[in-house]
Amino acid sequence: MNDKPSSHTTLRLRPVIAMHPLIVRTIFVISLVIATPLSARADITAPPKFDLALPLMDPLSAEPARLQNGATLPGDAGALLCPVAYDLSQPLGMPQAVDLALCNNPKVAAAWANIKVQAAALGEARAAYFPTLSGATSRVEYATRYPNPDLTAFGTQIANEFRVNSTFTLNAAWRLLDFGGRDANRLSADALLQAAQFNHDAELQRTLAVVIGAYYDAQTARAAWQAKEKSAVLALQTKETAERREKLGAGSRAETLQASTTLARTALERNRAQGQYEKSRAALVAAMGIAPGTALNLAQDLSDSSERVRKALKDWITEAQTRHPALLAAREQVHAASQKVTAVRSEGLPSMDLTSAYYQNGRPGFSPTLIRTHESIISLTVNFPLFEGFGRTYKVRGAEAQVTQREADLRDVEQQIMSELAKAHAEAESGFDNLEASRLLLESAEAALQTVQRKYERGAADIIEMLNALTALADAQQERVRCSAEWRSARLRLFASAGALGRLALNPQGGL
Repeated sequence: MNDKPSSHTTLRLRPVIAMHPLIVRTIFVISLVIATPLSARADITAPPKFDLALPLMDPLSAEPARLQNGATLPGDAGALLCPVAYDLSQPLGMPQAVDLALCNNPKVAAAWANIKVQAAALGEARAAYFPTLSGATSRVEYATRYPNPDLTAFGTQIANEFRVNSTFTLNAAWRLLDFGGRDANRLSADALLQAAQFNHDAELQRTLAVVIGAYYDAQTARAAWQAKEKSAVLALQTKETAERREKLGAGSRAETLQASTTLARTALERNRAQGQYEKSRAALVAAMGIAPGTALNLAQDLSDSSERVRKALKDWITEAQTRHPALLAAREQVHAASQKVTAVRSEGLPSMDLTSAYYQNGRPGFSPTLIRTHESIISLTVNFPLFEGFGRTYKVRGAEAQVTQREADLRDVEQQIMSELAKAHAEAESGFDNLEASRLLLESAEAALQTVQRKYERGAADIIEMLNALTALADAQQERVRCSAEWRSARLRLFASAGALGRLALNPQGGL
C-alpha cells in the first residue's frame, strides 16, 4: 500500500527501490554529504567545516569561536578570564577595576547570553538542510476468554486465546527545493549572530567607559580633597605665623582674626571635598559590581599622555567606521533584515520534499494487523501554494519595512557616533592645551606663595598679601584638578566614540 497525500502531486518510484528499508539510511547519509558544506560555516566567508570533536554539543559548528575563547577588546592580546580574584585591601588600579566591572556587569552577561541565543538560532537554520527522521512503536495484547472453554461449537473445541502484536514505524523527510528560503534564513541568522557579537563588544565598550569614568571621578575627587588638605595646612601655618607676630608686637589682632577666618573656610572646603571623594568611591564600587560599602584604596594617580589623541579627526572617523561595534552591529541588522525579505517571499513559492516511510504490522492510527506485514514507501512531493488570502503580500511588505527601519537605525547610529566623535576630539584637543596651561599656573602660584611666605615671616609683607597668595594657590590647584578631569573625560569619550577602548589602553603608555 502507498500513501497519497491530499493537495500534493506525488511521483511514485519503482517498488523495487521503495520496498527496501535501507533507503532511509541512504537518504540520511547522502544528506550529510550535501548539507554539510551549506550549513557548517562559522560565518559567510569561512571555509566549510564539520566539528567532529563535539558531535552532541555543536554538531553544525554554529557557535562562534568567541564562546570557547572569550571576547577580546581592541588592542588586547588575550581574552579576559572570569571570575577575577583581587585583594581589595591593596591599592586598586584601573586595570583591576575594569576587570572586576567586566566580569560583574549584568548587561555584559546578558549580551553574552544573547550570543548563545543567536548561535542556537543559526544552528536551527543550518539544520533545515538536513532530513528529519522519526520513529514510533507500539505493543498490543489480544486476550479472549470464555467462561466454559470445554464446550464445543459445531464440533470445534473453544479455548481461551492470548496474542501479542507489535508495530513499528519509521519516517524520513527531506526538503530538496524551496527557492532560497533556507539560504536566506541561514544568512539572516548568521548576520544576527554577528550583530550579537558586535553588540557584546559595544556593551563591553560602554562598561569600560562607565567604570573608567567612575575611576577618573574618584581620582579627581581625591586630588581635589588632597589639594584642600594642603590649603588647610598652609592656612594653619599662616594663622600660627600671625599669632607669633601678634605676640611679638609685629602684627595686629585683626591679622590673626583674618588668618583664623581663612583657616575655617579652608577646613570647610576640605570637608566638602572629602565628602565628594567618598561619594565618588561609592559610585566606583557600584560600577565595579562589588558589594556596596566595600572600602577601596585607590592607586596613585595616572600620568597623562596625549600621543594617540593628537591624531587628525579624519583618522579617528575612519577608525570608527571600520571598528566601532555599535556601527558594525547596525550594519549586520540591515543585512539580516534584507535576507528575511527573501525568506518570507520564498515561503509563498513552490517547494519539493522527498519522503520515505517504513511500516511494520500496520500504520499509526490503525489497529495492528493480525498477520506480520512490512510496507515501504518513498515519494517525491511538490507543493504549490495557490492562495493565502493575500497574507503573503502583507508579510513581504512588513519584511521590507523592517529593512527600511534598520537602514534608518544604521544612519542614526552613524550620525550619533560621528557627532560624538567630532565633539570629543575637539574637547580633547582643547583639554590638553588647558591641562598644560593649568600646570604652568600651578607652578607660578606655588612659587609666588613661597616668596610671600618668606616676606611675611620677616615682616616685609602684610596679611592681605599673604591671604591673596593663598587664595591664588587654591584657585590654581582647583583649576589643575578641573582641567585634568576635563582632559581625561574628553580623552575617554574620544576612545569610546571611536570604538577603540580596550584594556591594553589602560596603561598610561597606551593612551589612557
